[in-house]
Amino acid sequence: MTSVRVAVLVSGTGSILDAMLAEDVPVALVMADRPCRALEIAGAAGVDTELVDRTSFGGFGGGFDRWAFTRKVTEVLGAHDIDLVAMAGFGTVLARPLFDAFSGRVVNTHPALLPAFPGWHAVEEALAAGAAVTGCTVHLATVDTDAGPVLAQEEVPVLDTDTVETLHERIKQVERRLYPATVKKMIGELEGAAAGRADREARP
Repeated sequence: MTSVRVAVLVSGTGSILDAMLAEDVPVALVMADRPCRALEIAGAAGVDTELVDRTSFGGFGGGFDRWAFTRKVTEVLGAHDIDLVAMAGFGTVLARPLFDAFSGRVVNTHPALLPAFPGWHAVEEALAAGAAVTGCTVHLATVDTDAGPVLAQEEVPVLDTDTVETLHERIKQVERRLYPATVKKMIGELEGAAAGRADREARP
């Protein structure tokens, strides 16, 4: 059994979380920024849950205290001894404290072939641009949104008949396979690095 503890950050229906659990990703914690179905999925699977509600930090308008919210998220992750953070449809952009605490250990998935179409409206923008191909990117998350190193990508063709909904669903089908596989690969790399450190420390 892996010693790497994974936290999944959620805001919605939990379809990516479902895929991770189905692929036996060792999810130790599911954290949400608002009440959502994903928390129910986690609870039913026996996974610890935490709600760090945005409404306690100014809500969804201009009064939102992003830094205070991020510090609380980071504190909760630390309290659960989390090693790897996987964003799964998480609806809040987090500030620097998280990335300082988990440098190189925050991963995200995006419905486009980054660096093309960053941001919240990637599927709509791909259609509007007349792109023949878009896809899914799994990348390291950094303080600059959708700008971190790419870990994995897979193309999805854009059909003449596509709507935002049909294209997004086909991207999600790829995402549900690519994201858990990439997270599991990262877990293996973290385990390998930990084993290497332990070996070096054990040498006389």
